[in-house]
Amino acid sequence: MERFDAIVVGAGPAGSTAAFRLSRAGARVLLLDRERFPRDKPCGGGLTYRAVRQLPFSVEPVVEDTVHRCTLGFRYARSFERRTEGPLILMTQRRRLDAYLAEQAAAAGADFRDGVRATALEADEDGVTVRFGGSAATAPVAIGADGVNGLTVRALGLTGRRAHGVALEGNVAHVHAREDYRGRVLVELGAVPGGYAWIFPKGDHVNVGVGGWESEGPHLREHLERACHAYGLPTERLESVRGYRLPMRRPGDRARSGRALLAGDAAGLVDPLSGDGMYEAFVSARVAVESVLAGDLDAYEPALERELGRSFAASWKAKHALERAPRLIFGVARLPLVWGFVSGVLRGDFAHPGEARGLVRAPLRIVETLGR
Repeated sequence: MERFDAIVVGAGPAGSTAAFRLSRAGARVLLLDRERFPRDKPCGGGLTYRAVRQLPFSVEPVVEDTVHRCTLGFRYARSFERRTEGPLILMTQRRRLDAYLAEQAAAAGADFRDGVRATALEADEDGVTVRFGGSAATAPVAIGADGVNGLTVRALGLTGRRAHGVALEGNVAHVHAREDYRGRVLVELGAVPGGYAWIFPKGDHVNVGVGGWESEGPHLREHLERACHAYGLPTERLESVRGYRLPMRRPGDRARSGRALLAGDAAGLVDPLSGDGMYEAFVSARVAVESVLAGDLDAYEPALERELGRSFAASWKAKHALERAPRLIFGVARLPLVWGFVSGVLRGDFAHPGEARGLVRAPLRIVETLGR
């Protein structure tokens, strides 16, 4: 049986950045993923600037567009646009991003094995054993980062009380779009119960999608066609249409069992309001590695709560407020003060509404009250 200092299951954003950080610190790391890389994965592919600030290296080689403008619409009837001087979101594709992150981990010294499916994970107070492809490896600690449907969360019995969202997306080449979406994102509130519709620009195409409560699953195709019609995107030109689940943790959900930690989507770390999980993946990877290197796995869950707890609580409230009073929330979002705060969150200048100062606190309190 092979022995390592740490085993990371899943080479997505959380897994590869955790493997990179551990390897750079001198640990002998095994990084496994069941898919052959490069591989595509359903995702809008947006990296907010606050997410990028969590990374220990640049992602410039895989950036396809840089967003400085945001159009916010309401039920395809009204909209407004806001701009920023600096970049808000970097656009990429998961096929390129994940391969690049795994390459960085391997270059740092991780033993990266793609196309290798982990079939069992056994964890106790002494260590972790992972079985794969007729072989096995053991380590004092493992990080499960193999997503919402992965092995680790089921093997550890840590599904908790998670809520789930669902999304459906596809791609349309720029040449078939009615207007030029380069350099801006479009988010349509009130279009899907529990979520929104979107357009994200990429190098040679736009990514168009819809997401909402899990109960909206049977209606997503209809929602997506409506969005395409409203945005001037021919549905017959849609390519790579795929759906996926979005795990959203509840307070008290566990992210550790024995010597195994969960990170990213495997830990349910998708923002309830935005549906984004990139920032949370990078944060959880960093916090997990800090706990491992300090030899204090007990510190992981409290640290995760300190880093993400208040932002998750605020996102749940905003999500419920949007459900209860969508027109009012759209009106609040139009206020220049509120856009200044939202753009600050996207840049990483603020972590949650509790850090807001000045007059913007009044409209934010309206959202909080409606969402309780």
